Amino acid sequence: RADLLGNMWAQEWGDIYEIVAPAGAGDVGYDTTDLLKSKDYDPVKMVKAGEGFFSSLGFNQLPDSFFARSQFTKPLDREVVCHASAWDLDNVEDLRIKMCIKINGNDFVTIHHELGHNYYQRAYNKQPFLYLNGANDGFHEAIGDAIALSITPNYLVQIGLLDAAKVPSADKDLGLLLKQAMDKVAFLPFGLLVDKWRWGVFSGKIATADYNKGWTDLRLQYQGIKPPVERSEDNFDAGAKYHIPGNTPYTRYFLARILQFQFYKAACDISGWKGPLHRCSFYGNKEVGARLNAMLELGASKPWPDALQAFTGSREMDGTAMIAYFKPLMAFLAKENKRKKCGW
Repeated sequence: RADLLGNMWAQEWGDIYEIVAPAGAGDVGYDTTDLLKSKDYDPVKMVKAGEGFFSSLGFNQLPDSFFARSQFTKPLDREVVCHASAWDLDNVEDLRIKMCIKINGNDFVTIHHELGHNYYQRAYNKQPFLYLNGANDGFHEAIGDAIALSITPNYLVQIGLLDAAKVPSADKDLGLLLKQAMDKVAFLPFGLLVDKWRWGVFSGKIATADYNKGWTDLRLQYQGIKPPVERSEDNFDAGAKYHIPGNTPYTRYFLARILQFQFYKAACDISGWKGPLHRCSFYGNKEVGARLNAMLELGASKPWPDALQAFTGSREMDGTAMIAYFKPLMAFLAKENKRKKCGW
């Protein structure tokens, strides 16, 4: 049942992590939300921390206008759309984000994600007008997420959020990885089906009389979930997802889930990281920043395989980096689920 997975769309399952956490590894020893609050972080300080990551890679600081014109908190005098977004108003320096930031770990990650859009926008702002975009739809979403994967315990130590003595030991890695996988891996089927439904509607494959059935069928096929109660064509469940009525393409998020791990592994390789992939943070590595900028500044001026190659050395998108990241968890789950029937 979709309502048992801790998310309105059952698209990410991290909110039920505590219920399914592996014995002995469930408590990873810190909570980012608690750390932010204990260090008196406010929305601006959270954004400054995100900016600091990009600055550490060698990118220029954001202009003063970014902090003057962005929306970081929900206004008290009017209703606004709080769905996080990043904006480039003039293709020069008028960069902004629009969020209703709460002091929690999720919004800390989201800030890094949104700033990824802004730094990408600024990197390609000298391209001709038609090339002022990402190499493909997935690139724009993946940049900030690749940075956010580097929000590791060691990174939190580097920026003074976590005490070095409280860095989780290796025996907590299963917990760290499962929590990450419940968001990153569980999202993949949902990320695929949203546009499959939309394309089905546009092509007529999903008839007007079957909009809700078409949505529910795809949810079962790809996610293995079903609604908690009986649904009919009087309901329009797809419309509850912002990107459907907002007419925002969604396959970009599926591609970004693959690409972010590819970008992250490339950055870790460039930085010379030798440990488990999921423990890598490339914070402060100027060589990573230079290689990343070489990809970002291309915008859409070259075919996306050229842009991908500029940073990763590969011309193909693939999921091997994601598999490498979650390898210890995969071994654990294979053992844990041995002789159990998995699937639906």
